[in-house]
Amino acid sequence: MTKLRPSVFQRVLHLPDAIKFQESVFALPFAYSGMVLAAEGLPTWQQFLWITIAMVSARTLGMSANRIIDHHIDIENPRTSQRHLPRGLVLPIDMWALTIISGLVFFIAAAQLNLLALLLAPIAAAYLIFYPFTKRFTWAANFLLGWALAIAPSAAWIGVTGNLSWEPILLSTAVALWAGSFDILYHVQDIDFYRASGLHSVAERFGIKNAFRVSASLDAGAVVCLMGVGGLLDLPYPYYLGTILAAGIMAYKYKVVSPNDLSRMGTAFGRTNAIVSTTVFSGTLVSVVAF
Repeated sequence: MTKLRPSVFQRVLHLPDAIKFQESVFALPFAYSGMVLAAEGLPTWQQFLWITIAMVSARTLGMSANRIIDHHIDIENPRTSQRHLPRGLVLPIDMWALTIISGLVFFIAAAQLNLLALLLAPIAAAYLIFYPFTKRFTWAANFLLGWALAIAPSAAWIGVTGNLSWEPILLSTAVALWAGSFDILYHVQDIDFYRASGLHSVAERFGIKNAFRVSASLDAGAVVCLMGVGGLLDLPYPYYLGTILAAGIMAYKYKVVSPNDLSRMGTAFGRTNAIVSTTVFSGTLVSVVAF
């Protein structure tokens, strides 16, 4: 029996799940942290609106481009073969349209913020499109994913102030280490496929146990950088409480998964990472608004 091609309406309904739209929560709270720190309180509603639109559209651009770039890999990888594009629930043209539209929205949002945001937008967009290719030639691809998410707080700072300083760069470094850490763990699941296909990751290069050690080291570095941000900006104690809580949540994921048990990787990757970013933002928000 010939399989019916999904209608345009059905494909549109599948698009948010196809790019894991809900995972915007990973980096968005860090963008908001950069935003309120730059504003030294609450930003204007226009800044909040356009920073939110810029962050969400940038992530959508990166994810939809990623799905196109990795389409053939996703078909062959048992873990990803049931994603929407390999299954035909959405089509490549849908992802191309989403990539183009989200890219245009990203540039419009950047233009609404300030000149520097607009000038840097093409560089950010190019990086988001480039990094999926890196797994084809370097095990450092996991670190480069971290820097894709790390754009968020510095970009938000620029969106508010129109300039860049060391504080948001250190916050971005914390995000890069944290995001690189969970990307290393997440791709431990693909180690056999990567080795068979000639793809690269920290786990493929150094083994699962060492991948966990590298991941834990990156998390520790992220906490140090977060503490450093508090010191540079002379933030009050709620910020440090938020960072300590986030550190505990980072540590907890190593109770959820281990080199010998990856069965709960979905929980470690999803729930704990969302809680980390929202916890840091909560401490940051209280620090700049209530003190």
